[in-house]
Amino acid sequence: MFRIFISIIAGFLLISAAQAQDAPQVPPYKAAEFSAEFPYESKFIDVRGSKIHYIDEGEGDTFLFLHGNPTSSYLWRNVMRYVKPHGRIVAVDNIGFGKSDKPDVDYTLQTHIEYTNAFIDELGLKNVILVVHDWGSALGLNYAATHSRNVKGIVMMEALIPPTFPAESVDIFGPAADMFRSFRDPEMGRELIINQNVFIEQFLGNAAVTRSMPDEVVDVYREPFLEPSAREPIYVWPRELPIGGIPARNVEVFERYGKWLKKSRTPKLLQYVSPGGLVSPDRADWAANNFRNIETQFVGYGAHFIQEDNPQAIGRGIVDWHRRNFKRKRDCSFLSKCGPG
Repeated sequence: MFRIFISIIAGFLLISAAQAQDAPQVPPYKAAEFSAEFPYESKFIDVRGSKIHYIDEGEGDTFLFLHGNPTSSYLWRNVMRYVKPHGRIVAVDNIGFGKSDKPDVDYTLQTHIEYTNAFIDELGLKNVILVVHDWGSALGLNYAATHSRNVKGIVMMEALIPPTFPAESVDIFGPAADMFRSFRDPEMGRELIINQNVFIEQFLGNAAVTRSMPDEVVDVYREPFLEPSAREPIYVWPRELPIGGIPARNVEVFERYGKWLKKSRTPKLLQYVSPGGLVSPDRADWAANNFRNIETQFVGYGAHFIQEDNPQAIGRGIVDWHRRNFKRKRDCSFLSKCGPG
């Protein structure tokens, strides 16, 4: 019967490919913009009894990069090269992902929150600018809503935010609705994600980017999950999405940070693409009209893992937003007034 679900995924891939063909193609940046290299020094820290992998380089304002499912800090490699000259870059592998340990935990949103918050505390990060994607957005936005005095700003892309979440049904995923419905089914989800590894082999490498992902890049994402027994962290995340009021504990988290987005004066940047996955241009417009002190920024054409399509636009966009919101204000504080421009 699992042939049915493979056909669902195949259909989604065909739809995604058609959408990519209809959209203008990714600009022909230099090959260096899409380097597979990870030119950062790996560091490890003990968090709640487990080894957590991260990188920590540069000086100035602290940018904390948080990834989602099924990626790692590697996702940010070509974005951080633009940010590093302008601040301190910290990128962490979530527990169970990348080079971090895979302890015997439940990998729910609440467990990830505990590890993320503890990592920030252990490293002593202060006045951070969060840069978040996918489930990293839930972790970062929850931290911002509950530790607002320690968050200087937040940059979001393909984020789990209103009006998409909380959701009434998986139909919000459009062509991928049947796939996510299967992912959330205990039996089918295990077959697809753990036994067949479709999140890595199909979704990440084929459906969620508009350019062709080199094998050496996919291999890096694949490496932490070579054995089926290592894929539990990937399997849990789709079941954690607050859809139809389930799980209720996560509806509470999403609603809390949704309220924070609407009332907080903290500077926010939402970067979006076309057609997008979780954040379409229309949803970006909704955010611009409903979230406080937010700027929306179009960074090109893409699907979900937009860092693999548009690293230059994302990186430069973050730097420009940071300069206008923080650096210029700091420079002007030494003058009686700032001139135009």
